[in-house]
Amino acid sequence: MTKILLGPAGSSGLGNEEGLKKCSELGLEAMEVEFTYGVRMKNEEAKRIGELAKKLKISLSVHGPYYINLNSEEKEKISASKKRILDSCERAYYLGAKYVVFHAAYYGKKSREETYKIVKEAILDMQKKISKNKWDVILCPETTGKGKQFGDLDELIKLSKETGCGICIDFAHLKARYNGKIDYDKVCRKVKGIKIKTAHFSGIEYTEAGERRHLITKDSDIKELLSYLKKYEISIRIINESPDTFLDCMKSKKIKEAMKI
Repeated sequence: MTKILLGPAGSSGLGNEEGLKKCSELGLEAMEVEFTYGVRMKNEEAKRIGELAKKLKISLSVHGPYYINLNSEEKEKISASKKRILDSCERAYYLGAKYVVFHAAYYGKKSREETYKIVKEAILDMQKKISKNKWDVILCPETTGKGKQFGDLDELIKLSKETGCGICIDFAHLKARYNGKIDYDKVCRKVKGIKIKTAHFSGIEYTEAGERRHLITKDSDIKELLSYLKKYEISIRIINESPDTFLDCMKSKKIKEAMKI
């Protein structure tokens, strides 16, 4: 049986605890804690929020800071990127959040093959530190929305197989990355084989260069994605990243229930 958990990215300014309470009131089952502009949460606060999420039976994930590039030309920036990801992992552990999502890298001047090798080595290095600290979390690099960014689906599937990391499939990013041309049959066949996964979705505006900005999600786009997930029996968490996450989550919940998923 297909099981889809729905929830917002962040709390729409309510704060994490109030955001969790609103998720519970609305019957949502997931939420992503956003560290997009820096990891400023203390472990004690993370533990308190995690206990509330557990009480409310809401699945948490974490989104790492935007300022990450594991393929930077500057070693200092790579070190800083790793630290931001590992700081996110530490807070995720205290939150009880399993998935730590982040945009891994830009290709820059390097080839796709060189970039892949560098990102893979960084993932393996961070996994050693996660294991050493006994943090029960999983690194989940995200599919990205621009061709200049590392993170197409095939790259991340290969990375997952070779390192044991998870993947965040951002369906809106995939649409933007390929100028609106998303073959859901092909994507879902690949996604079904990924053992550890979480997902993002929203409306998306894009140009030839890829992602421009997130938009409110059309009902037709929600129905399309859910119908394919149902067809391929893919159980997954879907975190909405639209400008009005709670609105979109409730639309998605209503459509999901009508589709009997």
